[in-house]
Amino acid sequence: MTNSTLESGFERVDKPGWKRSLPIIVIFLIVISAVVRSSITTSLDSFTYDEAYHIGAGVAYVETGDFRLNPEHPPLVKLWVGAYVKMLGYKLSPFRSFADKEDERDWVEKDAYFANDPLLLQARSRTAMLALNAVLMLLFAGAIWRSFGSMVAIGVTLYLAIDPTVAAHMPVVMTDLPIALTSGTAILSSVRAFQTWRIVDAVVAAVALGLALATKHSGIVVLIAVGIIGAVFLLFSLRSATWRVRSQMAGLVAAIVLGGVVILWAFYGFRYAETPGVSEETFNRPLSAKAADIRSPAFRNAVIISNELHIFPRAYTWGMADTIRAGVEGRAIEVLALGQLYFAKGPWYVFPVILAAKLPIGLLLLSLMGIGLLALRCLPAEFVPPALAYAGFALLVLVFLIRGSSYAGIRHAMPLIPFLALFGGLAISYAVSKSKPWYRILTAGLTLFAIVSAVPQMRPWEYFNEVAGGAENGSRYFKDEGVDLSQRIGEAATFYHTELEPKGELPLLIYFSNSNDRKARGMDYIGRDDERDEHRLDDDLVTGTFMIGSNELGRSMWWDVGEPFRGVEPTKRFGNLFIFQGTFRRPVAVVARHLFYKTIYSSIYTSTPDPRAAIEGIERSISLDNSCFFAYLELGNQYLAVRDREKALEAYRHSMEKVSTSDSVSEMISTQIRRLESDEALESISPLRNPGIE
Repeated sequence: MTNSTLESGFERVDKPGWKRSLPIIVIFLIVISAVVRSSITTSLDSFTYDEAYHIGAGVAYVETGDFRLNPEHPPLVKLWVGAYVKMLGYKLSPFRSFADKEDERDWVEKDAYFANDPLLLQARSRTAMLALNAVLMLLFAGAIWRSFGSMVAIGVTLYLAIDPTVAAHMPVVMTDLPIALTSGTAILSSVRAFQTWRIVDAVVAAVALGLALATKHSGIVVLIAVGIIGAVFLLFSLRSATWRVRSQMAGLVAAIVLGGVVILWAFYGFRYAETPGVSEETFNRPLSAKAADIRSPAFRNAVIISNELHIFPRAYTWGMADTIRAGVEGRAIEVLALGQLYFAKGPWYVFPVILAAKLPIGLLLLSLMGIGLLALRCLPAEFVPPALAYAGFALLVLVFLIRGSSYAGIRHAMPLIPFLALFGGLAISYAVSKSKPWYRILTAGLTLFAIVSAVPQMRPWEYFNEVAGGAENGSRYFKDEGVDLSQRIGEAATFYHTELEPKGELPLLIYFSNSNDRKARGMDYIGRDDERDEHRLDDDLVTGTFMIGSNELGRSMWWDVGEPFRGVEPTKRFGNLFIFQGTFRRPVAVVARHLFYKTIYSSIYTSTPDPRAAIEGIERSISLDNSCFFAYLELGNQYLAVRDREKALEAYRHSMEKVSTSDSVSEMISTQIRRLESDEALESISPLRNPGIE
C-alpha cells in the first residue's frame, strides 16, 4: 500500500477471506434493492412511446436474422428482450414493404398490441430489462472496483440505486441507461488496459467498447474517447519505452478500438446487408435518402464514406444517419428549459441545468464533494488517471450534447449520471475511511436526505428535486422527453373506463401517446372516429372532459394546444397527466394539429400519395391555425408535386417567415425559395424533408 493511499484515507487492498467477499455481497444486495425499488415505483407506468416498436424489431432480429426494422437503434437491447419474449411465445407477422418509418412503426406495433397480449408483453419486457440493467450495473461496479477499490464501488452502486432517473429507466426497453452503464465500463476498462498494457485487460476493454457500440449510436463517442485516451497514455509512456515497446503499446490501443468494432459486427452476425441473402436495401427508406436529410456536409459525408468503406454494417450506418439528423441536428421539436422556449436546441447550459434539476440534491452535493477531493488532491495518486480520463469523456459527451438537440432531456444526458456517481462514491468512500467526524456526519446526512427524498417517489420518470419544483411543479419549467414519454396512458384509459364510459362521455385526449396503445386499451375519445366526431369541436365554447399531458399544457411556439387550460385548476391529476372538466374555449390548435397529421399520413407518407388531397387537408389545417412553419413547408412540397411554382413559392415563403432562424432548417427553406425564384426546372427541384416528423 502506498503512502499516498494511507494519507488519503482510502483502503485499496482488500483483505482475504470473508472480508473480501463482503463488498461483493453488499453490491449484489444494493443492485437487488434497486431492481425491487424500480419495479414498485414504476408499476403505474405504461409502455413509453417507442418500446413496442423496439420489442417487435428485436423479435424479428432473433427469429429471422433480418435487421431492417428499427435500425436507428443498434441491436443489443432489442436482441436481449426479443430473445426473451420470443421464447415465451411472441407472434411475429411476415414482412412486407414499408412506405416510410411511420408505416413500418405501425406494422410492428400492430403485432405487439393486437397479435400479442400487450400487458403480458410489457410485464415480460420489464423483467428482461430489469435483469439486463442489473447485469450492466454489476459490470460497471466491477470496473469501478478495479480502478478505485471495493468501497468506492459500493458507494457508486448505492448512488445509482438511489437516483430516480436510473430507477425510471431500469425496466424500459430503451437504450439510455444501458449506454450510460456500458460507456462508463468501457472507459474505465480501457484506462485499466492502458495502465497495465496487458492483453487480458485489452480484451476486457474491447468487449466493453463493443457492448457500448452495440447499445446506442452515441457509443461512437465512446469509441472516439477511447482512442483519444489511448493516445494520451501512449504519449506519456514514450519517454521510458523502447521503440519495440512503443509499437506494442500502439498496437494494443488499435486492437481495443478495432476489437470494439469487431464486437459490434458480431451483433449483426458479421453481415453487412440488413437482410440475409439479399444485397439490395430493404429499409423503409433508402440509406441515400437518409444521408441526404443530414444538413451538415461534414456529417453527411461521414455517413456516406462509412457506408462506402463498409466500416459498419449497413443497418448501423442507416441508424447513424437517422441519429445525426434527429439527435444532433434536431427535429422540429420545442424545448422548454427554465421556463424559456427554444427551437430544437437550448443554450449551452441546458443539459447541466437538467442534470442539476433531475438529480436528488443529496446526490448532487456528494458528487461536488468528490470533485472537490480530486481538486484538493485528497485522492490517492493511482485514482487520478482514471478519474481524469472519465472526466475527459464526460466533457466530450457534454460537448456533443450542447451541439445537439435538446428534445430528449435527461435521457440523452444519462452517460453523465454514472460519471457523477463515481465522484459521489469517492465522497462516500472517503467518509467511511479515516476522515474527520464532521465529514462523516455530513456525508451520511446527504446520503440519507437523498434516500428519503428520492426513493419513495412513485412515477420516478417525473422526478425533479426540491429546488427545481419537485415532481409536482418541475414540468412548469421543463418540457422534454425526460418529463413524460406517454407513460400515463394506462391511467388515462382506466379513468376513461371507470369515470366516463359508463356515462357515455368521450374525452378530448391531448396527450402524446401511441395510437395502437390507446386502441388496445379500448379507449375511445374525440378524434378517434373522424366521421363521427367531425363537428364535436365546432362551437366557440366546448364542454366536457379534457385529458392533457404536462408537455402539451406548457407554452408552444406553434399549435399551442394547452392555451385554453393553463391557469385552471385540474379536476384530477395522475402524475403529469391532467384532467380538466368544464367549459373551455374551443381548442382550435388541437383541431388544426390533428387535421395536419391525419392528412400527411393518409395522403403523403403512404404507398399511394395523393398531393391534391394533401393540399386540401393542409390548407384546412392552416386556415384554423397558421402558426406551424412545417405545415407550410409540407404544403410547398405538395404544390411542387403538382408543378405549381407560384403556390409552392408562396407556401415556402410563409414557412420561412415562421421558422426559427437559429436552426439550419431556415437555410434549407431559403435555398428552396431561391431555386424556385430562378428559372430552374421544377422537375429538378426535390421536396424538402419535413423536419416535424421522425
